[in-house]
This record gives sequence, structure tokens and C-alpha cells, in this order.
Amino acid sequence: MELAGPTGTAALSSSAVTSPAEAVHDLYGRHYGRLVRLATMLLGDVGRAEEIVQDAFVDLMARWERIRDPAAAVSYLRTSVANGARSDLRHLRVVRRYPAEKPDDVDSAEVGALSNVEHERIMIAVSLLPPRQGQVLILRYYGQLSEAEIAESLGISRGAVKSHSSRGLQALRTVLEVNP
Repeated sequence: MELAGPTGTAALSSSAVTSPAEAVHDLYGRHYGRLVRLATMLLGDVGRAEEIVQDAFVDLMARWERIRDPAAAVSYLRTSVANGARSDLRHLRVVRRYPAEKPDDVDSAEVGALSNVEHERIMIAVSLLPPRQGQVLILRYYGQLSEAEIAESLGISRGAVKSHSSRGLQALRTVLEVNP
């Protein structure tokens, strides 16, 4: 689709334009609306179309010194907008084809802080237990070891592990109930 409007040497009012910034400003004032309409027709999204057109003008301003024929700037802008819209459409196709995985739910900072406080409270209570009971509870619940693994690592029987675990849990309940 061809945009209506001046092209060629009439595209820039060269008598009034004295600097690249003024030339781009002049082009912006006269062609921005048409270029946004073009990009909107290609994309179907006015907001994204405006961004693409603005990017085209920023790029034009950065490359102004390398433009041989300032009268061709409108054509350059039109091509830049069309290319930007096509690039955006390609990106959208990829995004739709490969949707991002939803991140795992994470506990809030408050939950983490309370968990740390509770962990500290339990560790203080475990330190008040007789050493062997504390060791058995730590290996069982924090180390995730089985009774056989605990017995082997502490050099005691499995029956002793069960006994220390049972007594330790009962003592731990009592300590935690007294100090809530």
C-alpha cells in the first residue's frame, strides 16, 4: 500500500530546514500519522504501531548524516516501519508458538521470615534436649535419614534410635508448649 503525501524533494521544506534535527522534526510533523496508520494496518495494534514508528524516526535521526538524498527520507521511514511491523509479527508468531512456562509459585517473604523464626525456635528447643536425642531428631527430620542410617552413623542400635526419637519428640513438644 502506498502512502499518500509528498515525496521527493517536496517531502522536505529545504528552505526552512537548517539542521538534521529540524529536518527530522519536519518529517515527523508531516508523516507521523500516516506511518502510524500504515503500521496499525499491518499489526492491528495502535500502541505497538506508534512504538515502531517512533523507533523508525529515532533510527532516521541516528543515521541522518549517512543519508545521501534527504528527499528519500520518507521512503526510508516507510520501509523502516514496514520492516519493523514484519519483525514484530514474526516475534509474535514465535511467542505464540512457544509460550513461556509459568513459574512455580513461591512463598511470600513473610512466609519465609516466619519459617526462619520457627526453624530457629525449634533448633533452640532441640539444643535443650539431651545430646543423643537431639542428634537423632536432627538426623531423622533434617537429614532425612532412615532409622538404619541413623543407627549406623551414631553407632547405636535401631531400637536405641527409636527410643531416642520417641523421647526426643515428647521432650521437644513439652519445650515448645512451654515456650510458644
